[in-house]
Amino acid sequence: MEGTKKCSANYVPLTPISFLKRAAIVYRDRVSIVYGEHVKFTWRQTLDRCTRLASALTLLGVSPGDVVAAFAPNVPAVLELHFAVPMAGAVLSVLNTRYDSALLSELLKQSGAKVIFVDYEFLDIAKEALQILSKTVAQLPRVVLISESDKPSQTKSETRLPETSEYESLLETGSLDFEIRHPRDECDPISISYTSGTTATPKAVVYSHRGAYLNSLSAAFICEMSSMPVFLWSVPLFHCNGWCFTWAVAALGGTNICLRDITAKTIFDSIALHRVTHMGGAPTVLNMIANAPREVKKALPGKVMVMTGGAPPPPQVIFKMEELEFVVTHSYGQTETYGPGTVCFWKPEWNSLPREEQANMKSRQGVLHIGMEEVDVKDPTTMKSVPPDGKTIGEIMYRGNTVMNGYFKNRQATEDAFRGGWFRSGDMGVKHEDDYIVLKDRSQDIIISGGENISTVEVEAVLFSHPAILEAAVVGRPDNHRGETPCAFVKLKDGSNATGNEIISYCQSRLPRYMAPCTVVFEDLPKTSTGKTQKFILRQKAKAMGSLSMSIASRL
Repeated sequence: MEGTKKCSANYVPLTPISFLKRAAIVYRDRVSIVYGEHVKFTWRQTLDRCTRLASALTLLGVSPGDVVAAFAPNVPAVLELHFAVPMAGAVLSVLNTRYDSALLSELLKQSGAKVIFVDYEFLDIAKEALQILSKTVAQLPRVVLISESDKPSQTKSETRLPETSEYESLLETGSLDFEIRHPRDECDPISISYTSGTTATPKAVVYSHRGAYLNSLSAAFICEMSSMPVFLWSVPLFHCNGWCFTWAVAALGGTNICLRDITAKTIFDSIALHRVTHMGGAPTVLNMIANAPREVKKALPGKVMVMTGGAPPPPQVIFKMEELEFVVTHSYGQTETYGPGTVCFWKPEWNSLPREEQANMKSRQGVLHIGMEEVDVKDPTTMKSVPPDGKTIGEIMYRGNTVMNGYFKNRQATEDAFRGGWFRSGDMGVKHEDDYIVLKDRSQDIIISGGENISTVEVEAVLFSHPAILEAAVVGRPDNHRGETPCAFVKLKDGSNATGNEIISYCQSRLPRYMAPCTVVFEDLPKTSTGKTQKFILRQKAKAMGSLSMSIASRL
Protein backbone atom coordinates (compact mmCIF):
# COMPACT_ATOMS: atom_id res chain seq x y z
CA MET A 1 0.00 0.00 0.00
CA GLU A 2 1.33 3.42 -0.93
CA GLY A 3 2.99 5.30 1.89
CA THR A 4 3.68 2.26 4.08
CA LYS A 5 7.11 1.00 4.97
CA LYS A 6 8.61 -1.80 7.01
CA CYS A 7 11.47 -0.33 9.07
CA SER A 8 13.18 -0.44 12.44
CA ALA A 9 10.50 1.85 13.87
CA ASN A 10 7.64 -0.59 13.22
CA TYR A 11 9.33 -3.98 13.02
CA VAL A 12 11.43 -5.51 15.78
CA PRO A 13 11.95 -9.30 15.78
CA LEU A 14 9.92 -10.97 18.52
CA THR A 15 12.01 -12.53 21.28
CA PRO A 16 11.43 -13.46 24.94
CA ILE A 17 14.54 -11.43 25.78
CA SER A 18 12.26 -8.38 25.67
CA PHE A 19 10.20 -9.80 28.57
CA LEU A 20 13.22 -9.62 30.89
CA LYS A 21 14.21 -6.12 29.80
CA ARG A 22 10.68 -4.86 30.42
CA ALA A 23 10.37 -6.70 33.76
CA ALA A 24 13.55 -4.98 34.97
CA ILE A 25 11.86 -1.62 34.31
CA VAL A 26 8.23 -2.23 35.28
CA TYR A 27 8.80 -4.70 38.13
CA ARG A 28 12.41 -3.81 38.97
CA ASP A 29 12.14 -4.20 42.77
CA ARG A 30 9.67 -7.09 42.71
CA VAL A 31 11.00 -10.52 43.63
CA SER A 32 11.84 -12.57 40.54
CA ILE A 33 13.36 -15.78 41.93
CA VAL A 34 13.17 -17.54 45.29
CA TYR A 35 15.10 -20.69 46.12
CA GLY A 36 15.39 -22.16 49.58
CA GLU A 37 16.04 -19.90 52.54
CA HIS A 38 18.93 -17.83 51.21
CA VAL A 39 18.41 -17.13 47.48
CA LYS A 40 16.15 -14.24 46.48
CA PHE A 41 16.56 -11.87 43.54
CA THR A 42 14.61 -8.93 42.09
CA TRP A 43 13.92 -8.44 38.39
CA ARG A 44 16.56 -5.71 38.20
CA GLN A 45 19.10 -8.09 39.71
CA THR A 46 18.02 -10.86 37.36
CA LEU A 47 18.61 -8.67 34.30
CA ASP A 48 22.05 -7.74 35.66
CA ARG A 49 22.95 -11.36 36.37
CA CYS A 50 21.75 -12.54 32.94
CA THR A 51 23.67 -9.73 31.22
CA ARG A 52 26.85 -10.68 33.06
CA LEU A 53 26.29 -14.33 32.22
CA ALA A 54 25.75 -13.58 28.53
CA SER A 55 28.97 -11.55 28.55
CA ALA A 56 30.84 -14.34 30.33
CA LEU A 57 29.66 -16.87 27.76
CA THR A 58 31.17 -14.83 24.95
CA LEU A 59 34.44 -14.71 26.91
CA LEU A 60 34.34 -18.53 26.93
CA GLY A 61 34.22 -18.43 23.14
CA VAL A 62 30.49 -18.89 22.64
CA SER A 63 29.47 -17.37 19.29
CA PRO A 64 26.01 -16.74 17.77
CA GLY A 65 24.40 -20.03 16.83
CA ASP A 66 26.51 -22.12 19.22
CA VAL A 67 24.69 -24.54 21.52
CA VAL A 68 24.96 -24.15 25.29
CA ALA A 69 23.68 -27.12 27.31
CA ALA A 70 22.42 -27.42 30.87
CA PHE A 71 22.11 -30.56 32.99
CA ALA A 72 20.42 -29.47 36.19
CA PRO A 73 17.10 -29.54 38.10
CA ASN A 74 14.77 -26.58 38.66
CA VAL A 75 17.35 -24.25 40.22
CA PRO A 76 17.79 -20.48 39.61
CA ALA A 77 20.76 -20.91 37.28
CA VAL A 78 18.61 -22.72 34.71
CA LEU A 79 16.04 -19.92 34.74
CA GLU A 80 18.84 -17.38 34.20
CA LEU A 81 20.24 -19.44 31.32
CA HIS A 82 16.88 -19.16 29.53
CA PHE A 83 17.63 -15.46 29.05
CA ALA A 84 21.41 -15.27 29.16
CA VAL A 85 22.06 -17.85 26.43
CA PRO A 86 19.85 -16.17 23.80
CA MET A 87 21.19 -12.78 24.94
CA ALA A 88 24.60 -14.07 23.84
CA GLY A 89 23.08 -15.08 20.49
CA ALA A 90 23.43 -18.78 21.35
CA VAL A 91 20.97 -21.67 21.49
CA LEU A 92 19.98 -23.24 24.81
CA SER A 93 19.58 -27.00 25.30
CA VAL A 94 18.32 -28.03 28.74
CA LEU A 95 18.81 -31.76 29.13
CA ASN A 96 16.72 -34.30 31.00
CA THR A 97 18.30 -35.02 34.39
CA ARG A 98 17.26 -38.67 34.13
CA TYR A 99 19.53 -39.29 31.16
CA ASP A 100 22.31 -41.76 31.81
CA SER A 101 25.88 -40.98 30.79
CA ALA A 102 25.63 -42.87 27.48
CA LEU A 103 22.55 -40.96 26.26
CA LEU A 104 23.87 -37.67 27.61
CA SER A 105 27.09 -38.22 25.65
CA GLU A 106 25.14 -39.01 22.48
CA LEU A 107 23.02 -35.85 22.72
CA LEU A 108 26.01 -33.62 23.49
CA LYS A 109 27.72 -35.00 20.41
CA GLN A 110 24.63 -34.44 18.28
CA SER A 111 24.18 -30.83 19.40
CA GLY A 112 27.87 -29.97 19.40
CA ALA A 113 27.40 -28.09 22.67
CA LYS A 114 30.29 -25.70 23.34
CA VAL A 115 29.55 -25.31 27.07
CA ILE A 116 27.57 -27.44 29.51
CA PHE A 117 26.28 -26.15 32.86
CA VAL A 118 26.12 -29.06 35.30
CA ASP A 119 24.50 -29.15 38.72
CA TYR A 120 26.73 -30.60 41.45
CA GLU A 121 24.22 -33.42 42.00
CA PHE A 122 24.74 -34.69 38.44
CA LEU A 123 28.44 -34.02 38.00
CA ASP A 124 29.45 -37.70 38.13
CA ILE A 125 27.05 -38.57 35.28
CA ALA A 126 28.36 -35.63 33.24
CA LYS A 127 31.96 -36.63 33.89
CA GLU A 128 31.33 -40.16 32.61
CA ALA A 129 29.45 -38.78 29.60
CA LEU A 130 32.39 -36.55 28.70
CA GLN A 131 34.78 -39.45 29.04
CA ILE A 132 32.67 -41.37 26.53
CA LEU A 133 32.48 -38.30 24.30
CA SER A 134 36.26 -37.83 24.37
CA LYS A 135 36.66 -41.05 22.38
CA THR A 136 34.87 -39.60 19.34
CA VAL A 137 35.35 -35.82 19.41
CA ALA A 138 38.47 -33.70 19.65
CA GLN A 139 37.03 -30.73 21.56
CA LEU A 140 34.95 -31.36 24.68
CA PRO A 141 32.46 -28.77 25.92
CA ARG A 142 33.62 -26.47 28.70
CA VAL A 143 32.01 -27.44 32.04
CA VAL A 144 30.45 -24.87 34.37
CA LEU A 145 29.57 -26.26 37.79
CA ILE A 146 26.37 -25.10 39.47
CA SER A 147 27.02 -25.32 43.22
CA GLU A 148 24.42 -25.18 45.96
CA SER A 149 25.13 -21.73 47.37
CA ASP A 150 23.96 -22.49 50.90
CA LYS A 151 25.42 -26.02 50.93
CA PRO A 152 28.91 -25.75 49.43
CA SER A 153 30.08 -28.84 51.26
CA GLN A 154 27.86 -30.97 49.01
CA THR A 155 29.94 -30.16 45.93
CA LYS A 156 31.98 -33.21 44.96
CA SER A 157 35.36 -31.65 44.33
CA GLU A 158 36.92 -35.01 43.51
CA THR A 159 34.83 -35.20 40.34
CA ARG A 160 35.88 -31.80 38.98
CA LEU A 161 37.09 -31.83 35.41
CA PRO A 162 39.80 -29.86 33.64
CA GLU A 163 38.47 -26.62 32.11
CA THR A 164 35.74 -26.39 34.76
CA SER A 165 34.38 -23.06 35.97
CA GLU A 166 32.07 -22.38 38.89
CA TYR A 167 28.76 -20.64 38.09
CA GLU A 168 28.94 -17.64 40.42
CA SER A 169 32.63 -17.15 39.68
CA LEU A 170 31.86 -17.17 35.97
CA LEU A 171 29.23 -14.45 36.43
CA GLU A 172 31.84 -12.20 38.04
CA THR A 173 33.91 -12.27 34.83
CA GLY A 174 31.04 -10.81 32.82
CA SER A 175 30.32 -7.15 32.17
CA LEU A 176 27.14 -5.13 32.68
CA ASP A 177 28.12 -3.12 29.61
CA PHE A 178 27.68 -6.16 27.39
CA GLU A 179 25.60 -5.39 24.29
CA ILE A 180 22.74 -7.87 24.24
CA ARG A 181 22.50 -9.75 20.96
CA HIS A 182 18.94 -9.71 19.69
CA PRO A 183 18.02 -12.09 16.86
CA ARG A 184 18.31 -10.68 13.35
CA ASP A 185 15.43 -12.93 12.34
CA GLU A 186 12.73 -13.83 14.85
CA CYS A 187 12.64 -17.32 13.33
CA ASP A 188 16.24 -17.93 14.41
CA PRO A 189 16.57 -20.79 16.92
CA ILE A 190 16.39 -19.97 20.62
CA SER A 191 16.53 -23.49 22.04
CA ILE A 192 16.68 -27.21 21.38
CA SER A 193 14.24 -29.28 23.43
CA TYR A 194 14.22 -33.06 23.45
CA THR A 195 11.09 -35.17 23.19
CA SER A 196 10.17 -37.28 26.20
CA GLY A 197 11.33 -40.53 24.70
CA THR A 198 8.10 -42.40 25.41
CA THR A 199 8.34 -44.27 22.11
CA ALA A 200 11.99 -44.06 21.00
CA THR A 201 15.28 -42.18 21.41
CA PRO A 202 14.54 -38.49 22.12
CA LYS A 203 14.45 -36.22 19.07
CA ALA A 204 15.92 -32.72 19.13
CA VAL A 205 13.18 -30.14 18.53
CA VAL A 206 14.22 -26.63 17.44
CA TYR A 207 12.28 -23.67 18.86
CA SER A 208 12.43 -20.14 17.43
CA HIS A 209 12.44 -16.76 19.20
CA ARG A 210 9.08 -16.01 17.57
CA GLY A 211 7.47 -19.27 18.62
CA ALA A 212 8.80 -18.99 22.17
CA TYR A 213 7.50 -15.42 22.45
CA LEU A 214 4.02 -16.31 21.23
CA ASN A 215 3.71 -19.53 23.21
CA SER A 216 4.84 -17.77 26.39
CA LEU A 217 1.97 -15.30 26.10
CA SER A 218 -0.40 -18.14 25.19
CA ALA A 219 0.66 -20.11 28.29
CA ALA A 220 -0.12 -17.06 30.44
CA PHE A 221 -3.59 -16.83 28.87
CA ILE A 222 -4.21 -20.56 29.30
CA CYS A 223 -3.31 -20.41 32.99
CA GLU A 224 -5.32 -17.18 33.50
CA MET A 225 -2.29 -15.32 34.80
CA SER A 226 -2.58 -11.69 35.78
CA SER A 227 0.17 -9.29 36.81
CA MET A 228 2.75 -10.57 39.30
CA PRO A 229 1.76 -14.25 39.65
CA VAL A 230 3.66 -16.57 42.00
CA PHE A 231 4.65 -19.62 39.97
CA LEU A 232 5.79 -22.87 41.56
CA TRP A 233 8.28 -24.81 39.44
CA SER A 234 6.82 -28.32 39.53
CA VAL A 235 7.16 -28.59 35.73
CA PRO A 236 10.68 -29.73 34.73
CA LEU A 237 12.59 -26.84 33.18
CA PHE A 238 14.00 -29.24 30.60
CA HIS A 239 10.51 -30.14 29.36
CA CYS A 240 9.63 -27.76 26.51
CA ASN A 241 11.56 -25.03 28.38
CA GLY A 242 9.14 -25.43 31.25
CA TRP A 243 6.16 -25.21 28.86
CA CYS A 244 7.47 -21.67 28.13
CA PHE A 245 6.53 -20.46 31.62
CA THR A 246 10.23 -19.64 32.00
CA TRP A 247 9.56 -16.62 29.83
CA ALA A 248 5.84 -16.12 30.60
CA VAL A 249 6.46 -15.37 34.28
CA ALA A 250 8.92 -12.64 33.28
CA ALA A 251 6.38 -11.11 30.90
CA LEU A 252 4.06 -10.53 33.87
CA GLY A 253 6.68 -9.67 36.47
CA GLY A 254 5.90 -12.76 38.51
CA THR A 255 7.90 -14.64 41.11
CA ASN A 256 9.54 -17.99 40.31
CA ILE A 257 9.61 -20.43 43.24
CA CYS A 258 12.33 -22.94 42.39
CA LEU A 259 12.18 -26.55 43.58
CA ARG A 260 15.06 -29.01 43.40
CA ASP A 261 12.92 -31.98 44.46
CA ILE A 262 9.29 -32.35 43.36
CA THR A 263 7.37 -34.13 46.11
CA ALA A 264 3.92 -33.69 47.59
CA LYS A 265 5.50 -32.24 50.74
CA THR A 266 7.66 -29.66 48.94
CA ILE A 267 4.66 -28.63 46.84
CA PHE A 268 2.28 -28.11 49.78
CA ASP A 269 4.99 -26.45 51.90
CA SER A 270 5.94 -24.05 49.09
CA ILE A 271 2.35 -23.11 48.33
CA ALA A 272 1.69 -22.31 51.99
CA LEU A 273 4.97 -20.41 52.51
CA HIS A 274 5.04 -18.35 49.32
CA ARG A 275 1.29 -18.03 48.61
CA VAL A 276 1.65 -19.68 45.23
CA THR A 277 -0.99 -18.76 42.65
CA HIS A 278 -0.01 -20.92 39.66
CA MET A 279 1.79 -24.15 38.90
CA GLY A 280 1.85 -26.94 36.35
CA GLY A 281 2.39 -30.64 36.19
CA ALA A 282 1.69 -33.86 34.34
CA PRO A 283 -1.29 -35.98 35.48
CA THR A 284 1.15 -38.03 37.59
CA VAL A 285 2.00 -34.89 39.59
CA LEU A 286 -1.70 -34.24 40.12
CA ASN A 287 -2.12 -37.84 41.21
CA MET A 288 0.74 -37.42 43.71
CA ILE A 289 -0.89 -34.28 45.15
CA ALA A 290 -4.38 -35.79 45.29
CA ASN A 291 -3.16 -38.92 47.07
CA ALA A 292 -0.68 -37.21 49.41
CA PRO A 293 -0.69 -38.45 53.02
CA ARG A 294 -2.90 -36.48 55.37
CA GLU A 295 0.07 -35.22 57.39
CA VAL A 296 1.59 -33.69 54.23
CA LYS A 297 -1.48 -31.84 52.98
CA LYS A 298 -1.95 -28.23 54.04
CA ALA A 299 -4.81 -25.79 53.62
CA LEU A 300 -4.09 -23.54 50.64
CA PRO A 301 -3.87 -19.77 51.21
CA GLY A 302 -6.04 -19.32 48.11
CA LYS A 303 -7.03 -21.11 44.95
CA VAL A 304 -4.09 -22.39 42.93
CA MET A 305 -4.41 -22.56 39.15
CA VAL A 306 -2.86 -25.79 37.85
CA MET A 307 -2.18 -26.47 34.20
CA THR A 308 -1.80 -30.11 33.34
CA GLY A 309 -1.05 -31.74 30.02
CA GLY A 310 -0.71 -35.05 28.26
CA ALA A 311 -3.17 -37.87 28.82
CA PRO A 312 -6.58 -36.87 30.23
CA PRO A 313 -6.50 -36.57 34.03
CA PRO A 314 -8.73 -39.30 35.54
CA PRO A 315 -12.01 -37.85 36.89
CA GLN A 316 -11.25 -39.12 40.40
CA VAL A 317 -7.99 -37.14 40.43
CA ILE A 318 -9.78 -33.98 39.26
CA PHE A 319 -12.38 -34.42 42.03
CA LYS A 320 -9.70 -34.71 44.71
CA MET A 321 -7.73 -31.73 43.36
CA GLU A 322 -10.83 -29.53 43.40
CA GLU A 323 -11.64 -30.61 46.95
CA LEU A 324 -8.18 -29.34 47.90
CA GLU A 325 -8.91 -25.94 46.22
CA PHE A 326 -6.77 -26.51 43.11
CA VAL A 327 -8.33 -25.31 39.83
CA VAL A 328 -7.28 -27.68 37.06
CA THR A 329 -6.98 -26.60 33.42
CA HIS A 330 -6.22 -29.35 30.94
CA SER A 331 -3.97 -28.55 28.01
CA TYR A 332 -2.55 -30.85 25.35
CA GLY A 333 0.37 -30.76 22.99
CA GLN A 334 3.79 -32.13 22.19
CA THR A 335 7.38 -31.00 22.52
CA GLU A 336 6.99 -30.05 18.85
CA THR A 337 4.30 -27.48 19.80
CA TYR A 338 6.35 -25.84 22.59
CA GLY A 339 4.26 -27.78 25.11
CA PRO A 340 0.58 -26.74 25.12
CA GLY A 341 -1.08 -26.72 21.70
CA THR A 342 -4.71 -26.83 22.78
CA VAL A 343 -6.62 -26.10 25.97
CA CYS A 344 -9.97 -27.20 27.34
CA PHE A 345 -11.49 -23.76 27.82
CA TRP A 346 -14.27 -24.06 30.37
CA LYS A 347 -17.75 -22.92 29.37
CA PRO A 348 -20.03 -21.44 32.08
CA GLU A 349 -22.96 -23.59 30.96
CA TRP A 350 -21.02 -26.67 32.00
CA ASN A 351 -21.26 -25.60 35.65
CA SER A 352 -24.79 -27.05 35.81
CA LEU A 353 -23.71 -30.50 34.63
CA PRO A 354 -23.46 -33.43 37.05
CA ARG A 355 -20.07 -33.71 38.78
CA GLU A 356 -18.95 -36.75 36.79
CA GLU A 357 -19.86 -35.10 33.49
CA GLN A 358 -18.00 -31.93 34.48
CA ALA A 359 -14.87 -34.00 35.08
CA ASN A 360 -15.27 -35.65 31.67
CA MET A 361 -15.61 -32.24 30.00
CA LYS A 362 -12.60 -30.88 31.88
CA SER A 363 -10.41 -33.78 30.74
CA ARG A 364 -11.03 -33.08 27.04
CA GLN A 365 -8.09 -31.78 25.04
CA GLY A 366 -10.21 -28.89 23.84
CA VAL A 367 -9.54 -26.26 21.21
CA LEU A 368 -6.57 -24.31 19.85
CA HIS A 369 -5.06 -21.67 22.11
CA ILE A 370 -4.59 -18.06 21.07
CA GLY A 371 -1.09 -18.62 19.62
CA MET A 372 -1.99 -21.61 17.45
CA GLU A 373 -3.48 -21.00 14.00
CA GLU A 374 -5.25 -24.28 13.29
CA VAL A 375 -5.90 -27.63 14.98
CA ASP A 376 -7.82 -30.39 13.26
CA VAL A 377 -8.48 -34.12 13.34
CA LYS A 378 -7.77 -35.59 9.91
CA ASP A 379 -7.63 -38.87 8.08
CA PRO A 380 -3.83 -39.29 7.86
CA THR A 381 -4.06 -40.77 4.36
CA THR A 382 -6.59 -38.52 2.62
CA MET A 383 -5.91 -35.44 4.83
CA LYS A 384 -9.66 -34.82 4.97
CA SER A 385 -11.15 -33.62 8.25
CA VAL A 386 -13.09 -36.28 10.14
CA PRO A 387 -16.77 -35.51 10.79
CA PRO A 388 -17.38 -33.78 14.16
CA ASP A 389 -19.39 -36.69 15.51
CA GLY A 390 -17.27 -37.60 18.53
CA LYS A 391 -16.80 -41.09 17.09
CA THR A 392 -14.71 -41.04 13.91
CA ILE A 393 -11.04 -41.39 14.80
CA GLY A 394 -8.32 -39.46 12.96
CA GLU A 395 -4.90 -37.98 13.63
CA ILE A 396 -4.60 -34.69 15.52
CA MET A 397 -2.71 -32.14 13.39
CA TYR A 398 -1.53 -28.54 13.80
CA ARG A 399 -0.59 -25.47 11.80
CA GLY A 400 0.72 -22.29 13.37
CA ASN A 401 3.55 -20.10 14.60
CA THR A 402 3.98 -22.20 17.74
CA VAL A 403 4.95 -25.32 15.82
CA MET A 404 8.66 -26.22 15.88
CA ASN A 405 11.13 -25.19 13.20
CA GLY A 406 11.94 -28.87 12.77
CA TYR A 407 14.14 -31.64 14.15
CA PHE A 408 17.79 -30.67 14.61
CA LYS A 409 20.02 -32.34 12.00
CA ASN A 410 17.20 -34.68 10.95
CA ARG A 411 15.71 -33.53 7.65
CA GLN A 412 13.85 -36.77 6.92
CA ALA A 413 12.06 -36.80 10.28
CA THR A 414 11.14 -33.13 9.76
CA GLU A 415 9.72 -33.80 6.30
CA ASP A 416 7.73 -36.76 7.62
CA ALA A 417 6.30 -34.70 10.49
CA PHE A 418 5.24 -31.86 8.13
CA ARG A 419 3.95 -34.06 5.30
CA GLY A 420 0.80 -32.59 3.80
CA GLY A 421 1.44 -29.08 5.14
CA TRP A 422 0.44 -29.90 8.73
CA PHE A 423 2.37 -31.08 11.76
CA ARG A 424 1.33 -34.68 12.36
CA SER A 425 1.17 -35.33 16.09
CA GLY A 426 0.93 -39.12 15.90
CA ASP A 427 -1.98 -38.92 18.38
CA MET A 428 -5.38 -40.28 17.46
CA GLY A 429 -8.54 -38.49 18.51
CA VAL A 430 -12.08 -37.47 17.68
CA LYS A 431 -13.75 -34.10 17.20
CA HIS A 432 -17.08 -33.15 18.73
CA GLU A 433 -19.77 -30.91 17.31
CA ASP A 434 -18.44 -27.93 19.30
CA ASP A 435 -14.98 -28.50 17.72
CA TYR A 436 -13.46 -29.69 21.02
CA ILE A 437 -11.12 -32.60 20.40
CA VAL A 438 -10.68 -35.65 22.60
CA LEU A 439 -7.51 -37.73 22.58
CA LYS A 440 -8.09 -41.44 22.15
CA ASP A 441 -4.53 -42.76 21.95
CA ARG A 442 -1.15 -42.61 20.34
CA SER A 443 -1.41 -44.28 16.95
CA GLN A 444 0.84 -47.09 18.15
CA ASP A 445 -1.16 -47.52 21.40
CA ILE A 446 -4.54 -48.30 19.83
CA ILE A 447 -5.38 -51.95 20.54
CA ILE A 448 -7.07 -53.87 17.73
CA SER A 449 -8.85 -56.87 19.22
CA GLY A 450 -10.99 -59.05 17.00
CA GLY A 451 -11.35 -56.20 14.53
CA GLU A 452 -12.45 -53.70 17.21
CA ASN A 453 -10.41 -50.58 18.01
CA ILE A 454 -9.85 -50.14 21.75
CA SER A 455 -8.75 -46.81 23.21
CA THR A 456 -6.38 -47.50 26.09
CA VAL A 457 -7.17 -44.04 27.47
CA GLU A 458 -10.82 -45.05 28.01
CA VAL A 459 -9.84 -48.30 29.72
CA GLU A 460 -7.32 -46.50 31.94
CA ALA A 461 -9.98 -43.99 33.04
CA VAL A 462 -12.09 -46.88 34.39
CA LEU A 463 -9.08 -48.43 36.10
CA PHE A 464 -8.29 -45.11 37.83
CA SER A 465 -11.81 -45.03 39.24
CA HIS A 466 -11.14 -48.29 41.15
CA PRO A 467 -10.66 -47.30 44.82
CA ALA A 468 -7.53 -49.46 45.25
CA ILE A 469 -5.62 -48.34 42.13
CA LEU A 470 -3.06 -45.54 42.26
CA GLU A 471 -1.60 -45.82 38.73
CA ALA A 472 -2.59 -47.74 35.62
CA ALA A 473 -1.51 -48.21 32.01
CA VAL A 474 -2.97 -50.45 29.32
CA VAL A 475 -1.20 -51.96 26.30
CA GLY A 476 -1.97 -54.70 23.80
CA ARG A 477 -0.92 -58.27 24.51
CA PRO A 478 -0.54 -60.64 21.53
CA ASP A 479 -3.32 -63.16 21.03
CA ASN A 480 -3.41 -65.91 18.41
CA HIS A 481 -7.18 -65.62 17.93
CA ARG A 482 -8.05 -61.94 18.44
CA GLY A 483 -4.77 -60.35 17.43
CA GLU A 484 -4.44 -58.44 20.71
CA THR A 485 -6.17 -58.21 24.07
CA PRO A 486 -5.94 -55.42 26.67
CA CYS A 487 -3.26 -55.96 29.30
CA ALA A 488 -3.37 -53.70 32.38
CA PHE A 489 -0.30 -52.79 34.40
CA VAL A 490 -1.39 -51.35 37.75
CA LYS A 491 0.10 -50.03 40.97
CA LEU A 492 -2.09 -50.20 44.06
CA LYS A 493 -2.38 -47.51 46.72
CA ASP A 494 -0.48 -48.13 49.93
CA GLY A 495 -2.55 -50.31 52.24
CA SER A 496 -5.01 -51.32 49.48
CA ASN A 497 -5.63 -54.79 48.12
CA ALA A 498 -7.19 -56.12 44.92
CA THR A 499 -6.73 -59.23 42.82
CA GLY A 500 -6.46 -59.43 39.06
CA ASN A 501 -9.83 -61.14 38.81
CA GLU A 502 -11.49 -58.43 40.92
CA ILE A 503 -10.08 -55.68 38.69
CA ILE A 504 -11.12 -57.49 35.51
CA SER A 505 -14.67 -57.94 36.85
CA TYR A 506 -14.76 -54.27 37.88
CA CYS A 507 -13.87 -53.19 34.33
CA GLN A 508 -16.28 -55.67 32.71
CA SER A 509 -19.15 -54.11 34.68
CA ARG A 510 -18.30 -50.64 33.33
CA LEU A 511 -17.03 -51.27 29.80
CA PRO A 512 -18.05 -53.30 26.75
CA ARG A 513 -16.67 -56.77 27.47
CA TYR A 514 -14.18 -56.69 24.60
CA MET A 515 -12.58 -53.53 26.07
CA ALA A 516 -12.02 -54.88 29.57
CA PRO A 517 -8.49 -56.07 30.45
CA CYS A 518 -7.89 -59.78 30.13
CA THR A 519 -4.54 -59.61 31.95
CA VAL A 520 -3.58 -57.64 35.05
CA VAL A 521 0.05 -57.17 36.11
CA PHE A 522 0.94 -55.55 39.43
CA GLU A 523 4.14 -53.46 39.32
CA ASP A 524 5.54 -49.93 39.33
CA LEU A 525 5.08 -48.22 35.98
CA PRO A 526 8.19 -47.05 34.08
CA LYS A 527 8.04 -43.31 33.43
CA THR A 528 9.90 -40.54 31.73
CA SER A 529 11.10 -37.67 33.90
CA THR A 530 8.06 -35.65 32.80
CA GLY A 531 5.74 -38.25 34.28
CA LYS A 532 4.66 -39.96 31.09
CA THR A 533 4.35 -43.74 31.18
CA GLN A 534 6.84 -45.46 28.88
CA LYS A 535 4.38 -47.72 27.15
CA PHE A 536 6.94 -49.11 24.74
CA ILE A 537 8.55 -50.85 27.73
CA LEU A 538 5.19 -52.24 28.83
CA ARG A 539 4.45 -53.42 25.28
CA GLN A 540 7.74 -55.33 25.30
CA LYS A 541 6.75 -56.97 28.58
CA ALA A 542 3.30 -57.86 27.27
CA LYS A 543 4.81 -59.29 24.10
CA ALA A 544 7.19 -61.43 26.15
CA MET A 545 4.18 -63.01 27.89
CA GLY A 546 3.15 -64.61 24.60
CA SER A 547 -0.36 -65.25 23.35
CA LEU A 548 -3.06 -64.98 26.00
CA SER A 549 -5.07 -67.81 24.48
CA MET A 550 -2.11 -70.15 25.02
CA SER A 551 -2.41 -69.93 28.80
CA ILE A 552 -5.62 -69.54 30.77
CA ALA A 553 -3.62 -68.97 33.93
CA SER A 554 -2.04 -65.85 32.51
CA ARG A 555 -5.43 -64.16 32.41
CA LEU A 556 -5.19 -63.52 36.15
